[in-house]
Amino acid sequence: MAPLVILVLVTLALVGLRAAGVTRVPPWPFALRCGVAAMFVATGLAHFIGMREELIAMVPPAVPAPGLVVTVTGVLELAGAVGVLWRRTALWAAAGLTAMLVGMFPANVYAAQQGISPSFGDALLPRTIMQIVFLAATVTIVVHFARARSSRAAVNAVS
Repeated sequence: MAPLVILVLVTLALVGLRAAGVTRVPPWPFALRCGVAAMFVATGLAHFIGMREELIAMVPPAVPAPGLVVTVTGVLELAGAVGVLWRRTALWAAAGLTAMLVGMFPANVYAAQQGISPSFGDALLPRTIMQIVFLAATVTIVVHFARARSSRAAVNAVS
């Protein structure tokens, strides 16, 4: 639940600052990128500190080397968090995080079936809803930057 809270609070705080007239805060796509980055920093760090054993237990038995998988996904989450903050890599970082969220969903299903996570136990619905929110955030970033890139390409083609 903490990752969802982090995503929402950071995003809303920055959107709120902008709405309150703090013009140094860029428009909403920046706020969403910061919310996604903060969330993935928290979840990425959890792969190494605090929840590592629980995350290893969530890896389905069919996946070899669960400790390595947790380490690699933690590093990728941290790299993705940095990547979404830099405009030049935001599109690709968000696309990678989107793919990773989809790829890791079976671990959430397995954890729900096994009652591994104390936060949700065997409740798959809250896990799924959170995953959809996370996907909506990363896909929104992808779409925003893909449209911006497409618009720039169209302008360059006309010039």
